[in-house]
Amino acid sequence: MSTQPDTRFRRLREKGSRDFDLACSIIDEARMGHVGFAKGGHPYVLPMAMARDGNSLLMHGSIASRLMQSLESGLPCCVTITHLDGLVLARSAFNSSMHYRSVMIFGIAKPVTEFADKERGLNLLTEHLLPGRRADIRPSTRKEINATMLLSLPLDTFTVKVGNKPPDDPAKDLESHAWAGVVPLQLKAGKPVAAPDLRPGIEVPAYVRRLR
Repeated sequence: MSTQPDTRFRRLREKGSRDFDLACSIIDEARMGHVGFAKGGHPYVLPMAMARDGNSLLMHGSIASRLMQSLESGLPCCVTITHLDGLVLARSAFNSSMHYRSVMIFGIAKPVTEFADKERGLNLLTEHLLPGRRADIRPSTRKEINATMLLSLPLDTFTVKVGNKPPDDPAKDLESHAWAGVVPLQLKAGKPVAAPDLRPGIEVPAYVRRLR
């Protein structure tokens, strides 16, 4: 039995791609992905903050985490990232769909063990989640860094799928009175809510205001 994942495009092949730059753009726009793995005969899929570091994907978590310990041991995993960009409303439920950009990354994650590399990777993750934040908060302590596991997953084996077309109704449905088209969707930041114990006089930083 092959240990390599089956990455062939079986359905909707026209939406599939193996373009590395496209995959990177999907990863870079995301702040969260879902990590899937199988252990003890059971599948698990868990959400996790992540960021790209060149040709690899960085993931972090507690050293006590079952997920991190499982991946550190060399267990193969699959990371998925998806952006939902719109609802495609056709003249039937069967032909309705979505606009989306997705990437699936397969491989074995390796722990980042050198302290300097680990510290740099965790800083990169923090900066990716909210650019400008790292310079505004105190440095992580050695104890905090040692309590955190950082994993690096090579972007060697991946597939991309993108749906961005208008409704594709059969000719027999074109006389329908139902509206057809695309409803764009996007993720937007809301109004910042200050921590209840925030000291008076501290304003919302510019990098937070820019999110809105």
